[in-house]
Amino acid sequence: MPEEPAQDQDLVLYEVDEDGVATVTLNRPERKNAWSIPMERRFFALLDEAAEDPAVRVVVITGAGRAFCPGMDVQRLEQNAQPGQSLNLQARVPMYSRRNMPKPLIAAVNGACAGIGLVQALICDIRFAARGARFTTAFTRRGLAGEYNMPYVLPRVVGLENALDLLLSGRVFDADEAKELGLVSRVVEPEDLLDAARAYARDIARNCSPRAMAVVRHQVYGDLDRDFTGALARS
Repeated sequence: MPEEPAQDQDLVLYEVDEDGVATVTLNRPERKNAWSIPMERRFFALLDEAAEDPAVRVVVITGAGRAFCPGMDVQRLEQNAQPGQSLNLQARVPMYSRRNMPKPLIAAVNGACAGIGLVQALICDIRFAARGARFTTAFTRRGLAGEYNMPYVLPRVVGLENALDLLLSGRVFDADEAKELGLVSRVVEPEDLLDAARAYARDIARNCSPRAMAVVRHQVYGDLDRDFTGALARS
C-alpha cells in the first residue's frame, strides 16, 4: 500500500487477529466518523490490503465511538455545493462496488448510519446492527439524487417498494425496523455488537474454505444480472 500521511493513517484503524479476521474501524469519533476524502482513500486501501493478504479470511467493518458513519462530513458537503465544483466521482465509482472482493465483508453497525455511511454498510455481505442504531438514506433531504449506486443496490436488498420508501422519504428508521426490512440480519445489544460480529466472522474463518467462499460470493453477485438458465449453466 502506498505511503500515506501519518495523520490519515489514524482515520481508519486496521487489525488482524490470529483467526484471520481483519477489523476495519472508521476512526473519527470526534466527528461521529463523518466521511471525508482522506478517510475514503484509507478505507479502500485497507480493503485492498485485506483482499491481497493470505492471512486474512474475513473482514469486519465498524465505527469508533457511538456512530458507524452518519454520511459525508458537512464541511465537505458545503464545499460540494459551491457553483463550479466537480466531484470527479467517475474515478471513485468502482470503489463503491466490492463484488470482486474475494473475502466476506461483515458490517457491525454500532450507531448512526446514513448516506454514504449506509453505502459502506451495503457493500458488506452480512450486516449486524446495535439495537437503537438509526439509519437513513438521507439523499433527498439534502437535495441530492441517490448516489454511489444505492438506487441499484437497495431494491435488491429490501425489495422495490421498501427501497422507494426509504429513498424517496429519506426518513429515519431504527435497527429493529432495518431487520424487518431485511437491511440487517442480526440486531444485538450495543455492548455485544462487535463480539457478535467477530464471533460470526471467526466461525466462518475457521470452518469454511476461503476458496469456496470467494467462489460463492462471486456466484451470488455475478448471477444478480443473469437469467435463471445462464446462472444454472454457470454453476
